[in-house]
Amino acid sequence: MTASQAIIVRARGVRKRFGRNEVLKGIDFEAREGEVTCIIGPSGGGKSTFLRCINHLEKIDAGELYVNGELVGYRRRGDKLYEMKQRETARRRAQIGMVFQQFNLFPSLTVLRNVTEPQVRVKREDPSVAQHRAEALLERVGLADKRNAYPRQLSGGQQQRAAIARALAMEPRLLLFDEPTSALDPELVNEVLDVMRDLAATGMTMIVVTHEMDFARDVADRVALIDDGQVIEEGPVAEILTMPKTDRARAFLKREKR
Repeated sequence: MTASQAIIVRARGVRKRFGRNEVLKGIDFEAREGEVTCIIGPSGGGKSTFLRCINHLEKIDAGELYVNGELVGYRRRGDKLYEMKQRETARRRAQIGMVFQQFNLFPSLTVLRNVTEPQVRVKREDPSVAQHRAEALLERVGLADKRNAYPRQLSGGQQQRAAIARALAMEPRLLLFDEPTSALDPELVNEVLDVMRDLAATGMTMIVVTHEMDFARDVADRVALIDDGQVIEEGPVAEILTMPKTDRARAFLKREKR
């Protein structure tokens, strides 16, 4: 990391509750341009909720969240924050790509149209330009021969690679991955992780919620360990995974090695 790398995501005191259950309890977090940041930690600790707050799929209850220097989903007037209109939020969200656990492809559209349609509808891209970009991205993720297939005709790994192509087609500055291999059979995990490794090698800014510790060790620049709605430790990957400072981090990493 260099001082010139811009901070793409900055969270300060982010809180989120569902009813009486406070899931995020004051998250402070930063991610820099061109880096891969892996978010790890026990299930139920708030990792996925925080990721969804980054692109305003979940509204925060307190604190501030900035992406590319702009508040996510809110506008400041004086000391108060006001939620933006849905159209303006969608415009800002277009800079943030997201890959979900369950793929979220449109079942009635071919793979090619799954990658093409969001460009046309959200970015108002010319259909021929959108299709050309979609075909190039399907080639990149190894699905050129599946362009006319429907999601139900694909394996889980192929569906997730199509979802990655769809996210890339929007030309985001930031890609979020919410446990992208958790719904896959073990033999399909590596084909998705390999695509993500290739993306990391190109300098794509990525935040990845994952239980794949080998991927984090090999690809991440930084790691944040979230447990019980708080960032327990955060720092360079080698430091956090080999020399954790807190008992909670040491206990979690010991369990993951089993």
